Amino acid sequence: MNVCVIGTGYVGLVTGAVFSDMGNDVVCVDKDARKVEMLKRNEMPIYEPGLEEMVERNQEDGRLTFTTSIGDAVRNAKVVFIAVGTPPAPDGSTDLSYVAAAAKEIAEAMTDYTIVVNKSTVPVGTGGFVRSIIEKHKKPESEFDVVSNPEFLKEGDAIKDSFEPDRIVIGAPKQEVAMALLELYAPLERPMLITDVPSAELIKYASNAFLATKISFINAMANVCEKTGADVSFVAKGMGFDQRIGKEFLNAGLGYGGSCFPKDVDSLNHKAKALGEDTLILDAVTKVNHDRTPRFIRRIHEFMGEVKGKRVAVLGLAFKPNTDDMREAKSVEVIKALLDAGAHVVAYDPVAVEKAKEVLPAGVEYAANAYACSEGADALVVMTEWNEFKLLNYEKVRDLMKRPLIFDGRNIQTLERMKRLGFDYISIGRPPLLNGRK
Repeated sequence: MNVCVIGTGYVGLVTGAVFSDMGNDVVCVDKDARKVEMLKRNEMPIYEPGLEEMVERNQEDGRLTFTTSIGDAVRNAKVVFIAVGTPPAPDGSTDLSYVAAAAKEIAEAMTDYTIVVNKSTVPVGTGGFVRSIIEKHKKPESEFDVVSNPEFLKEGDAIKDSFEPDRIVIGAPKQEVAMALLELYAPLERPMLITDVPSAELIKYASNAFLATKISFINAMANVCEKTGADVSFVAKGMGFDQRIGKEFLNAGLGYGGSCFPKDVDSLNHKAKALGEDTLILDAVTKVNHDRTPRFIRRIHEFMGEVKGKRVAVLGLAFKPNTDDMREAKSVEVIKALLDAGAHVVAYDPVAVEKAKEVLPAGVEYAANAYACSEGADALVVMTEWNEFKLLNYEKVRDLMKRPLIFDGRNIQTLERMKRLGFDYISIGRPPLLNGRK
């Protein structure tokens, strides 16, 4: 099938690469000429395991191409995916200006029946918004339908999630339109749900908001654990055995970040309020999440004391492992607070350093590896749960540090191990270890 994907951001690039790998002819369109030239050279604008190899393979085989021109790409495509950015507006709503611009260009370019698919995460009602724009700008003879096909990709696991999705949601105005999308996805042999367009749009937001709720809930329980001596790791494990709850997204830590959960919860909250509906649950989810980093910073000051002039090592900059995404990364807030308090911050991340330099203040020192980062440090702060950090030689880390003090914002180590190695170890929702003693 001939497919056009408008936008080569995270969703668009992964979508285009995966559809081409499934045997379709895919053209990815982006107005950023520099990015398009990079992609033609197989240089990835984002880090995602397996993506570079997939793009290179399908470009070599002629199934995947990149262009800045939307005209030919749309005219030759049966299905056109809109995968442009939907950034948050200052009031928490979703900025649909890029979606509107894409819809207008699609309308002006299409000459035959076209299925236009909203792949971007958009508020409920956007399908009708896109349809109205295309109706206004299309040629009289051009026919089309608008479909919602939300993505459920996790950064760091996007390739696997694309080939093995839990479900494929297709929101279509009529059955025959949905069948065209079913044909495109059929090789995956995964569960498919056909709905109306508004329901598909809301499924995406409801899913992310519910996962964010689980994260905020376990973090609220972590706060209680810190005051009572309970261990949130045991609490989460005991909850997770209940099949009605499940173990996923019950890892206490610094809260959710990245490009999806924060803006999606805010957007759903804004939409619900605009409709006159109660949003107490979403308000609470957001409030808990916003307090995670300030609470962590307060604990650093509580257990470390004066940080002015101290060398603080930060392990992990990206908002989660296996990505270089710095959007809503908790490391930014923590590092800024440490710098403001007069600390000397040295940081390391396996892949996100260059992206981090774009958003972090001047004055941060960047180390070549975790051991160099730890050398001479008065404290070590774990911000991202990279496997590399879980598997470090912590005896070596201890010997390199000026003081064996770790603030673990992701609970990547057990209390038993840290006690055995003689660390002062402050984690989330668990009793602090001081000089190896609880």
